[in-house]
Amino acid sequence: MRDHLRLELLTPNDIEAALKSRSLVYVPLGTIEWHSHHLPVGFDGLCAHELCLRAAEQTGGLVMPPLYFGTGGGHSAFPWTVMSPSEPIRALLETLLTRLRDFGVKQVVLYSGHFPEEQVALIESLARAFSSATFRVDALAPSLAKDSLPILGDHAARFETALMLGLAPEHVFLNRLPSVDSAPDVLETRMTDVKHPLYGVYGPDPRIMPEGLPTELREAMIRWMVARVG
Repeated sequence: MRDHLRLELLTPNDIEAALKSRSLVYVPLGTIEWHSHHLPVGFDGLCAHELCLRAAEQTGGLVMPPLYFGTGGGHSAFPWTVMSPSEPIRALLETLLTRLRDFGVKQVVLYSGHFPEEQVALIESLARAFSSATFRVDALAPSLAKDSLPILGDHAARFETALMLGLAPEHVFLNRLPSVDSAPDVLETRMTDVKHPLYGVYGPDPRIMPEGLPTELREAMIRWMVARVG
């Protein structure tokens, strides 16, 4: 369950003991956002949290609970989607980074499972603003790892579906999508037609899943994160 890595479950003594071995805190970021009919609305934060926990197993450090607010991407009109302007997210993360620095933490990883340009620019600007000789902040997101991954990032399509299959397959419901034979894909209307069987899916058809891709993608993401964190 990796509960020993989840900062919110630990006492102050537990936290201080863990950070003596590696003064590192992961901060997973996500959204509440429509991911078609086959993925949970908390997909971005759920995957971010799970990836951070798995990376922390290898690097040391602890993992904060995910923040389920994100910005950008042009998806705010989707059902069951809550997007925020960047300013309040920045204010929350500035407060968090300031407090972690005050507590003596030496390194923080901002990992965003929600990765439109606006969100990535936000965490990269925070990393630049807060990083110093004694306090390192890394900004990570799937879009920044594209040269290290077997498939490019997308929205609720093959990449994100494979990633969830590799991390938490119990939260993937491909049987809630019609078969390819009964409902051939029409790419042009996916993002606009609420009656489209893959409404909200942007990228390769998630119903066509190459064998082994979920495991390959999961392991590639973790390797990239561990290498970037050091």
